Amino acid sequence: MPEISEKELAAASKQLWLKALTAVQISNHTYAISLLQGILGDNPGFLEARKLLRKCELQLAGGAKKKSGLFGLQTGGMGLMKIQGVAKKDPLAALPLIEKELEKDPLNEAANDLLFDVCLKLELSDSAAFALETVRSGAPENAKLMKKLAAFYTSREMYDLAGAVYNDIIKHHPTDGEAIKGAKDSSARASMHKQRWDENANMRDLMRDSSQFEELEKASRTGLTREQLEERREKTIEKYNANPNHLATVKELAGLYEQLEDWHNAQSFYQWAYSLSNGDVALETKASAMKDKAIDADLQELEKAVAADPNNAELSAALDTRRNDRLQEQVHEAQRRVDQNPTDPQLRYELGSALYQAGDLSGAIPHLQQATRNPHIRTKVLLLLGRTFKGKAMFDLSIKQLADALADLHAMDGTKKEVLYEKGLIHEEMGDRTSALDCFKQIYEVDYGYRDVAKRVESSYS
Repeated sequence: MPEISEKELAAASKQLWLKALTAVQISNHTYAISLLQGILGDNPGFLEARKLLRKCELQLAGGAKKKSGLFGLQTGGMGLMKIQGVAKKDPLAALPLIEKELEKDPLNEAANDLLFDVCLKLELSDSAAFALETVRSGAPENAKLMKKLAAFYTSREMYDLAGAVYNDIIKHHPTDGEAIKGAKDSSARASMHKQRWDENANMRDLMRDSSQFEELEKASRTGLTREQLEERREKTIEKYNANPNHLATVKELAGLYEQLEDWHNAQSFYQWAYSLSNGDVALETKASAMKDKAIDADLQELEKAVAADPNNAELSAALDTRRNDRLQEQVHEAQRRVDQNPTDPQLRYELGSALYQAGDLSGAIPHLQQATRNPHIRTKVLLLLGRTFKGKAMFDLSIKQLADALADLHAMDGTKKEVLYEKGLIHEEMGDRTSALDCFKQIYEVDYGYRDVAKRVESSYS
């Protein structure tokens, strides 16, 4: 799993990230924490969010104060022991559980140690280092974990950092022979490493025409052309044919098909990867998402065929049937997921949305109400809930949902405009022209071209 930067965030996550930054600026750390937890749930490799989360938690905790258990020893409790069991089976699923523990005590040494181990399993090396660096900031006297951090840096040839950690240990434990030797070895290795680096500074030029270097450079790029993706796919297919049961190869191939937007093959290989993984929930979710994309792509092709031949009654009938079938499939699949995990607000939202699209407004409401518990999706849930009440002509309840959504929105972004516009339409239906105009004017002041707000606002002055 790669670690990512802000630039690589999806649009929804980037929007939440900006909200979190705003919340931190106004010292609303509780709200920022809820947003950051949601962001990390979708983007576990976004280290900047994890760092900001820890800062907010420390602010609320009153700084670098350690909690102590019996006889002054810090304990993780039964909760952490259960999380360790989850981490052995599914490291990715353990990450949000560890973060909830750290929310109680951000400097918890046992929880940060477990976070280090889990991040290493997920190949999030920078996040792993951050976990033990957090312990270093709060408990530099913990020689056991500090030696673990120093060994981590040494294994990655980061000898300067390893030496600094060993020196911290010596400050608290002046007679620790292992730390003294580690500091000396790190200093010597750092000097040798620097010398070797200088000697190899021109290695890139020596390797420029080497096929090995080209392969390494291709593999390190984040944005490949379609031709490069196809080339890598063919090479991965050869690896797959040699060993169809190699999980890493199957996952790589599934990812390549996904990048190439070959949804049918992506779904097949993610499903196969899930079978090989002994129940990796993330792979099952991916396979399901690819299936949805494949069905939607087929539906779009049928829509294009109807648009090209609008008088073809047979095609039009097939399209209507397929659309209705698709709505029912979405409801059925969303219900299946909720049955498997009834406490997941995201799955409740997906079921509520599917029922809303299928016209079952009453069926959608209880699921959407449960989904509002997740701050990561709360705004869009409230928007859809408002539309659901509107569809049942329950305008006062609809207005209430949209007002709650607006209370969570600060910047006048696309989401806030959409909520305001919807609220304005409902006020109009209720005959409240003043409130409707107030909603439309708020949009007009910042975005003259948004839908028909200019016409609505300007006509009110005529």
